[in-house]
Amino acid sequence: MRITETVEITSSLAEELTAVWERSVRATHLFLSEKEVAEIKKYIPQALHGIAHLIIAENRDGCPVAFMGIEDQKLEMLFIAPEERGKGLGRRLIQYGIEHYSVNELAVNEQNPLAKGFYEHMGFYAYKRTDYDEQGNPYPLLYMKLR
Repeated sequence: MRITETVEITSSLAEELTAVWERSVRATHLFLSEKEVAEIKKYIPQALHGIAHLIIAENRDGCPVAFMGIEDQKLEMLFIAPEERGKGLGRRLIQYGIEHYSVNELAVNEQNPLAKGFYEHMGFYAYKRTDYDEQGNPYPLLYMKLR
Protein backbone atom coordinates (compact mmCIF):
# COMPACT_ATOMS: atom_id res chain seq x y z
CA MET A 1 0.00 0.00 0.00
CA ARG A 2 1.39 3.37 -1.00
CA ILE A 3 0.36 6.70 0.53
CA THR A 4 0.84 9.79 -1.62
CA GLU A 5 -0.09 13.43 -1.46
CA THR A 6 -1.84 14.74 -4.52
CA VAL A 7 -1.19 18.13 -6.04
CA GLU A 8 -3.20 17.84 -9.24
CA ILE A 9 -6.61 16.23 -9.37
CA THR A 10 -7.29 15.10 -12.91
CA SER A 11 -10.81 14.23 -14.01
CA SER A 12 -9.92 10.51 -14.05
CA LEU A 13 -8.51 10.69 -10.50
CA ALA A 14 -11.64 12.54 -9.35
CA GLU A 15 -13.75 9.75 -10.89
CA GLU A 16 -11.70 7.05 -9.15
CA LEU A 17 -11.89 8.80 -5.79
CA THR A 18 -15.62 9.41 -6.20
CA ALA A 19 -16.04 5.66 -6.77
CA VAL A 20 -14.08 4.94 -3.57
CA TRP A 21 -16.25 7.50 -1.76
CA GLU A 22 -19.46 5.90 -3.01
CA ARG A 23 -18.45 2.34 -2.09
CA SER A 24 -17.32 3.53 1.33
CA VAL A 25 -20.50 5.52 1.99
CA ARG A 26 -22.74 2.66 0.90
CA ALA A 27 -20.95 0.38 3.39
CA THR A 28 -20.92 2.78 6.34
CA HIS A 29 -23.59 5.46 5.97
CA LEU A 30 -26.62 3.19 6.10
CA PHE A 31 -28.76 6.08 7.36
CA LEU A 32 -28.58 7.81 3.95
CA SER A 33 -31.22 7.09 1.32
CA GLU A 34 -30.33 6.20 -2.26
CA LYS A 35 -31.46 9.66 -3.34
CA GLU A 36 -29.26 11.34 -0.71
CA VAL A 37 -26.19 9.35 -1.76
CA ALA A 38 -26.77 10.31 -5.40
CA GLU A 39 -27.27 13.96 -4.44
CA ILE A 40 -24.12 14.16 -2.30
CA LYS A 41 -22.10 12.32 -4.94
CA LYS A 42 -22.54 15.25 -7.32
CA TYR A 43 -20.45 17.45 -5.00
CA ILE A 44 -17.54 15.07 -4.38
CA PRO A 45 -15.33 16.24 -7.29
CA GLN A 46 -15.79 19.86 -6.16
CA ALA A 47 -14.92 18.91 -2.57
CA LEU A 48 -11.79 17.08 -3.76
CA HIS A 49 -10.61 20.14 -5.68
CA GLY A 50 -11.32 22.43 -2.74
CA ILE A 51 -9.41 20.58 -0.04
CA ALA A 52 -5.99 21.91 1.00
CA HIS A 53 -4.29 18.52 1.42
CA LEU A 54 -5.52 15.36 -0.29
CA ILE A 55 -3.76 12.16 0.71
CA ILE A 56 -4.43 8.99 -1.27
CA ALA A 57 -3.67 5.35 -0.51
CA GLU A 58 -3.14 3.16 -3.57
CA ASN A 59 -3.02 -0.60 -3.86
CA ARG A 60 -0.19 -2.49 -5.57
CA ASP A 61 -1.79 -1.83 -8.96
CA GLY A 62 -1.69 1.93 -8.35
CA CYS A 63 -5.47 2.18 -7.92
CA PRO A 64 -6.83 4.44 -5.18
CA VAL A 65 -8.48 2.48 -2.35
CA ALA A 66 -8.70 5.22 0.31
CA PHE A 67 -8.25 8.95 0.71
CA MET A 68 -8.40 11.69 3.29
CA GLY A 69 -8.63 15.44 3.11
CA ILE A 70 -7.10 17.83 5.62
CA GLU A 71 -7.67 21.54 6.12
CA ASP A 72 -6.09 23.58 8.93
CA GLN A 73 -5.26 20.61 11.20
CA LYS A 74 -8.79 19.24 10.76
CA LEU A 75 -9.61 15.93 9.12
CA GLU A 76 -12.34 16.91 6.67
CA MET A 77 -12.81 13.53 5.00
CA LEU A 78 -11.64 9.94 5.27
CA PHE A 79 -13.05 7.25 3.02
CA ILE A 80 -11.82 3.69 2.63
CA ALA A 81 -13.03 1.15 0.09
CA PRO A 82 -15.01 -1.55 1.94
CA GLU A 83 -12.68 -4.33 0.80
CA GLU A 84 -9.74 -2.51 2.45
CA ARG A 85 -11.37 -1.88 5.83
CA GLY A 86 -9.96 -3.67 8.85
CA LYS A 87 -6.44 -3.89 7.44
CA GLY A 88 -4.87 -0.95 9.29
CA LEU A 89 -5.13 1.50 6.40
CA GLY A 90 -7.32 3.98 8.30
CA ARG A 91 -4.86 3.92 11.20
CA ARG A 92 -1.95 4.56 8.83
CA LEU A 93 -3.74 7.46 7.20
CA ILE A 94 -4.74 9.08 10.51
CA GLN A 95 -1.19 8.68 11.85
CA TYR A 96 0.13 10.25 8.64
CA GLY A 97 -2.25 13.18 9.08
CA ILE A 98 -1.26 13.65 12.70
CA GLU A 99 2.47 13.44 11.96
CA HIS A 100 2.55 15.55 8.79
CA TYR A 101 -0.33 18.00 9.28
CA SER A 102 -0.90 18.03 13.06
CA VAL A 103 -4.46 16.77 12.61
CA ASN A 104 -6.19 17.23 15.95
CA GLU A 105 -9.88 17.63 15.13
CA LEU A 106 -12.65 16.07 13.04
CA ALA A 107 -16.41 15.67 12.76
CA VAL A 108 -18.16 12.32 12.34
CA ASN A 109 -21.76 11.30 11.78
CA GLU A 110 -23.18 10.04 15.05
CA GLN A 111 -25.10 7.46 13.01
CA ASN A 112 -21.81 5.91 11.86
CA PRO A 113 -20.84 4.12 15.10
CA LEU A 114 -17.95 2.17 13.53
CA ALA A 115 -16.26 5.42 12.48
CA LYS A 116 -16.88 6.98 15.89
CA GLY A 117 -15.35 3.92 17.58
CA PHE A 118 -12.39 3.98 15.21
CA TYR A 119 -11.66 7.64 15.97
CA GLU A 120 -11.98 7.01 19.70
CA HIS A 121 -9.53 4.12 19.32
CA MET A 122 -7.15 6.54 17.57
CA GLY A 123 -7.27 8.90 20.57
CA PHE A 124 -10.07 11.32 19.67
CA TYR A 125 -12.90 12.24 22.02
CA ALA A 126 -16.25 13.93 21.36
CA TYR A 127 -16.50 17.44 22.78
CA LYS A 128 -19.58 18.72 20.96
CA ARG A 129 -22.71 17.35 19.28
CA THR A 130 -25.09 18.95 16.82
CA ASP A 131 -28.54 17.73 15.77
CA TYR A 132 -27.86 18.52 12.11
CA ASP A 133 -24.97 18.04 9.72
CA GLU A 134 -23.16 20.96 8.10
CA GLN A 135 -25.69 21.01 5.23
CA GLY A 136 -28.62 21.31 7.63
CA ASN A 137 -29.77 17.70 7.27
CA PRO A 138 -31.08 15.84 10.34
CA TYR A 139 -27.91 13.78 10.79
CA PRO A 140 -26.23 14.52 14.13
CA LEU A 141 -22.53 15.23 14.08
CA LEU A 142 -20.01 14.58 16.80
CA TYR A 143 -17.08 16.96 16.87
CA MET A 144 -13.97 15.25 18.14
CA LYS A 145 -10.52 16.38 19.28
CA LEU A 146 -7.30 14.46 19.72
CA ARG A 147 -6.39 13.84 23.37
